[in-house]
Amino acid sequence: MAVILAVCVVHALRPDAGPVGVTAIDKRAVAGPVRVGPYGLRADVQADRVFHGGTAQALYAYGQDDADHWARELRRELAPGWFGENLRVAGLDPNAARVGERWRVGADVVLEVTGPREPCSTFARWVGGADEQGWVRRFRDAGRVGAYLRVVSRGSVQAGDPVVVEPAAPGAPTVLEVLRG
Repeated sequence: MAVILAVCVVHALRPDAGPVGVTAIDKRAVAGPVRVGPYGLRADVQADRVFHGGTAQALYAYGQDDADHWARELRRELAPGWFGENLRVAGLDPNAARVGERWRVGADVVLEVTGPREPCSTFARWVGGADEQGWVRRFRDAGRVGAYLRVVSRGSVQAGDPVVVEPAAPGAPTVLEVLRG
């Protein structure tokens, strides 16, 4: 069964060398229900709505299997939110999700898969740290990038909520297929 393991919102805006000057990538898991609106989670921030935000990228979902892969590769614990994700999920693979498929989360929320997370230099600086050189390519080439989601129906989400997947239209590309063009 697919489930939300953690719901993550911005912990702090951090200075960043990119064009926006700050990043909201520092996300941490929160307890209890969190409201979901058209731009994502209440108490979250989209510092760069041009490339990592707006309604088509309201939420970022990352799979626990992918986080476990990187924890082994990087030899460190990677808590929910470490990838800048809003939702850490188990029991489904966001990379294999098809664009247009819908995820019913909890009692009210409906989310729609819109595409892959495109790693960027901010992501490299935050996640790659001292190993930032080549991190974007390494992350992208591994095909473990996660999925962006649009909010179709508002409500609240919390850790432990089940996720029910409703299929996309036949022939819709997967997140990984879109990433690889």
